[in-house]
Amino acid sequence: MDSLKSGWHSWLRMRTIRSLLLVFLLFRLFPGGHSGNGTSRPAVVNIGALFTFESSIGRVAKIAIEEAVKDVNANSSILPGTTLKVQMQNTNCSGFVGMVEALQFMETDTIAIIGPQSSVVAHIISHVANELQVPLLSFAATDPTLDSLQFPFFVRTTHSDAYQMAAVAEMVDYYNWKQVTAIYIDDDYGRNGLSALGDKLAERRCKISYKVGIPPESGANSSDTMDLLVKVAMMESRVIVLHVYPQKGFEIFSMANYLGMMGNGYVWIATDWLSSVLDSTPLDSDTMEKIKGALVLRQHTADSDRKKAFVSRWNSGGFPGLNSYGLFAYDSVWLVAQAIDKFFNQGGVISFSNDSRLSTGGDSNLHLDAMSIFNDGKLLLGNILQGDVVGLTGRIKFEPDRSLTLPAYDVINVVGTGFRRVGYWSNYSGLSTVTPETLYMSPPNRSSADQQLYSVIWPGETSVKPRGWVFPNNGKQLRIGVPIRVSFKEFVSPVRGTPDKFQGFCIDVFTAAVNLLQYPVPYQFVPVGDGKKNPSYMDIVNSVYNGVLDAAIGDIAIVTNRTKIVDFSQPYVASGLVVVVPFRKMNTGAWAFLRPFSPLMWIVTGCFFLAVGIVVWVLEHRINDEFRGPPKRQMITVLWFSLSTLFLPTEENTVSALGRMVLLIWLFVVLIINSSYTASLTSILTVQQLFSPIKRNRKLEGRQ
Repeated sequence: MDSLKSGWHSWLRMRTIRSLLLVFLLFRLFPGGHSGNGTSRPAVVNIGALFTFESSIGRVAKIAIEEAVKDVNANSSILPGTTLKVQMQNTNCSGFVGMVEALQFMETDTIAIIGPQSSVVAHIISHVANELQVPLLSFAATDPTLDSLQFPFFVRTTHSDAYQMAAVAEMVDYYNWKQVTAIYIDDDYGRNGLSALGDKLAERRCKISYKVGIPPESGANSSDTMDLLVKVAMMESRVIVLHVYPQKGFEIFSMANYLGMMGNGYVWIATDWLSSVLDSTPLDSDTMEKIKGALVLRQHTADSDRKKAFVSRWNSGGFPGLNSYGLFAYDSVWLVAQAIDKFFNQGGVISFSNDSRLSTGGDSNLHLDAMSIFNDGKLLLGNILQGDVVGLTGRIKFEPDRSLTLPAYDVINVVGTGFRRVGYWSNYSGLSTVTPETLYMSPPNRSSADQQLYSVIWPGETSVKPRGWVFPNNGKQLRIGVPIRVSFKEFVSPVRGTPDKFQGFCIDVFTAAVNLLQYPVPYQFVPVGDGKKNPSYMDIVNSVYNGVLDAAIGDIAIVTNRTKIVDFSQPYVASGLVVVVPFRKMNTGAWAFLRPFSPLMWIVTGCFFLAVGIVVWVLEHRINDEFRGPPKRQMITVLWFSLSTLFLPTEENTVSALGRMVLLIWLFVVLIINSSYTASLTSILTVQQLFSPIKRNRKLEGRQ
């Protein structure tokens, strides 16, 4: 009996040891743990955050991310049993520092990174994210070239500058300006944003007339910036788009104010770098005075009860002002948290594997072996892109091109010591004074008549819309093409002895129009042609279209083909619709009386006279004695009866009813023939005759 008990205890100990060994092996094979389908989730999930702590965006984003992590961990419906931890690193707007810190994240089993803030840093770190398959969620990198084809693991949780530049272009077109001067920071963020602006302006037949690249902070020089602004002040366009970083932007505004470029006639449009500062940092009155009158764009975030509650909590916490980038940073944390929760529900496992390509070998000090690839990074990335949630900024959903759905911006105007909103721009309906959320409930309407903004206080404290351009101090004179005609010199002709001076009706009209302008217009006449033959007007129009000439003066007809490539003034000489035909001199000799009718007409008329006489004879000769007698007499009677109707009443009376009816009809026909002959003969003898081969509309087809 004792031996039986001893054997039973031995078997039980072996069974327990095997179970413990199996559990140990499972934990060794799957150190990150399993989730869903009955498996346990890891106790901690690590994500990283990269941005510049001391910037206006970074100071707000740091607090927003911390608050978002607290809210996620306090919510039992998201990541139950798992704590979300975020490790933040300061990139100092340096691509090199950002890359080093991103590589450090890869040594700590980080499965996602919030950031970076800078587009320049994002370009560099995105290569690391692609290699190690770690999703990168940037709440502030707006460079439009950060696309999904080159950087599949880069996810932009804010709006691209492509939409912001579309808003700028639509504002320029709304105020009927055609050219702008662009001042931009000379890096990936500035250059690519400027490229998007040029494309959007071209869609509206506007353009960037002058570009000014400002070196980044490390290479900036105040005197060089001042010289560049002096060149801007000498340009034609007075509409200036400022797409830079905050520090450099305020420096430019200060210099522009010193140069008098914040006065009447100027227009300043700043991108959302300025609104992020206005929302988060109180500015002194001196700084506000220097930017007064500027138009500023700010990323629009929908109003909601949840947003109001968060803003109230934010304000009560003594934090700096909350800008839109802080809201996008908060929503980015929630987006990645929900994606991780779905990842675990799908049975995803946080596991990493080494990449043989990163093996340094030998005695290298780079320690690239410590970095590993997130095995299920693509699954987590897919969950992020498939997210469709409502956050503080509104609905968060990605379009097929990975851009956020329904981009919109607030248009604000800096006035006094603050600013006011003058309207909205949305990719759905353009410019409007109605909130985008209201417009989303109606069909999209992009008609120009419905584009609206409230009144703006422009630089110089005026509500009158600036013209947007002046004649540049270093500009060239307008080149006005003038044809040297051989004929019709009354319209335009050179003054004898002065090849650069012209006279004529067209010149007088142009000079009178220029004198009515309230500003001087320097111009010079450019003769076109050699004076031996009339120049081709189509060549002159093409010269204007190609930019060889700025305008042209002369008796240039307005035709369809020309209106497709150039604009014409209102016509001041109306010739009406005419057809040019040759003139033939008529011979008014002895036989001129035969010209009213053609030979065929004479033959047909004679046949009708004979036919009518025969018909009347047939109807009358049996009952009317005047139509009887010998055959010769009857033939003479028939001819005389029909021909005499042209000149005098017939001597023969008709008796039958049918005969009288035929005679009545024939007399009416004779009246028409007689009237037509008289009118034609009179015209031939008194009026010059014009002959045209065009007899009907179809003859005009194919003729130019």
